[in-house]
Amino acid sequence: MTRTVRRETMEILRQNKLTTIFGNPGSNELPFLQDFPEDFQYILGLHEGAVISMADGYAQASGAAAFVNLHAASGSGNAMGGLTNAVYSHSPLVITAGQQVRSMVGLEAMLANVDATSLPKPLVKWSAEPLCAEDVPRSISQAIHTALLPAKGPVYVSIPYDDWDKTAPAEARHLAGRTTVAAQALSADQAQELADVLNAAANPVLVLGPEVDADYANDFAVALADKLAAPVWIAPSASRCPFPTRHRSFRGVLPASIKDISEILDGHDLVLVVGAPVFRYHQYVPGEYLKSGTRIVHVTSDAGEAARAPMGHSIVASVLGTLRTLAESVRQTARPQLPALPDIPAASEGCFDSVHPDEVFEVLRTTAPAGTVFVKESTSTSASFWQQMDLNRQGSYFFPASGGLGFGLPATVGAQLAHEDRRVIGIIGDGSANYGITALWTAARYNIPCIFLIMKNGTYGALRGFSKLLGTGETPGLDVPGLDFVQISSGYGVAAESVSTKEALQAALIKALESHGPSLIEIHTQFEA
Repeated sequence: MTRTVRRETMEILRQNKLTTIFGNPGSNELPFLQDFPEDFQYILGLHEGAVISMADGYAQASGAAAFVNLHAASGSGNAMGGLTNAVYSHSPLVITAGQQVRSMVGLEAMLANVDATSLPKPLVKWSAEPLCAEDVPRSISQAIHTALLPAKGPVYVSIPYDDWDKTAPAEARHLAGRTTVAAQALSADQAQELADVLNAAANPVLVLGPEVDADYANDFAVALADKLAAPVWIAPSASRCPFPTRHRSFRGVLPASIKDISEILDGHDLVLVVGAPVFRYHQYVPGEYLKSGTRIVHVTSDAGEAARAPMGHSIVASVLGTLRTLAESVRQTARPQLPALPDIPAASEGCFDSVHPDEVFEVLRTTAPAGTVFVKESTSTSASFWQQMDLNRQGSYFFPASGGLGFGLPATVGAQLAHEDRRVIGIIGDGSANYGITALWTAARYNIPCIFLIMKNGTYGALRGFSKLLGTGETPGLDVPGLDFVQISSGYGVAAESVSTKEALQAALIKALESHGPSLIEIHTQFEA
């Protein structure tokens, strides 16, 4: 049988365990999907924004790469919003897009992807359009390894659709068996120097980022915190949870402003930041980056994060390897251990026709099974979430890393696809839900047993918070009244009900957890200004 470019590419994908393809095909993509292998699975999304976020959720939850097939320039453009989240979450997405036949690209024929390699930049690690059909398999191989090597991230390959049936070169047979391994371990001297710095600190504090969770290093972070008797903060704009939230060292999520971070870290002589930028600011509240007497040491696998940090000593190395080494080599401090955290405060009660966000998260904490994965895109309820929840297992929390709306609902679908042994619950604001609402169809079509909680308060809560911060007052576009998610969900084929009391929510959640398919619960929630 002729070894076509398509056949060789499918074998490369198979050997790299990329047999689940997320896509929304157009005419340029049909030749790639021809003779689709029986051992592959195609997950259809109804809009490319949902497709990219489903793949993002799948990649983050599985810890592996995800393969995405988009339609030319238009489909790629539709996916760009979701791509902003993927680049900041270091999600290894291998994104392909169909291109017009080679002889028509220069004519800018309909569906030609003009200047295809520039389109996704700067949101990808690498972007390419092979110069000839024979180079397609090698380019796909390069894309896979580039996406997975530190720091992980999305890549993009544009492929003319007349390439797939061309004969692959004999040399392509070497590609499927290739492997690449990164070895960014600290040298013995570097490890000892860093351990000495920590041992000498009088009042150290740890700031942990999403890469700790992505690297499966949470247990080593706990061991290090215990040895140092140090408080632990999650880096601002948290997209994952790298530390158990009821551990005695846990202090919460740092705010995303210069002044507030500086004030919180004041009094600590050493700040060890691991697996996060220094820092991912958001609200502009100016101040000193650091108070006098505070030193930062920063560990990341991302050379870009290290280079752009405005302060501190950065080390580019494996987060997992560094935390493991430090947990083993740092001396047990003579400082007393921190006291146990106080009990979780009683949830504030909602008014007669709505549920307070505290109550929603109390119900989740007490009713959802151990190991539940939470995908959250309800930004105005973050304070309640971190106060009420008890997250203690690796990979339990995902949030849009760039703040781009449309991640939560489809990422819930993708994360559940990656987890046969854990339930996934999406906590989605009523405003943001509509950015990725078509993912409900995918959940129904493939009977994916995820649960969607829609926090319905009729307004863009985060924007209302910013209107106060910026002093803009009442502006247009802050409210989203009249949405009926039960009807919307039912139309897509997902069972749904609406609740307005804590008791009804708990009953609906138990029913959803007993279901073997997707469920949606619309929760009338109280907006906390």
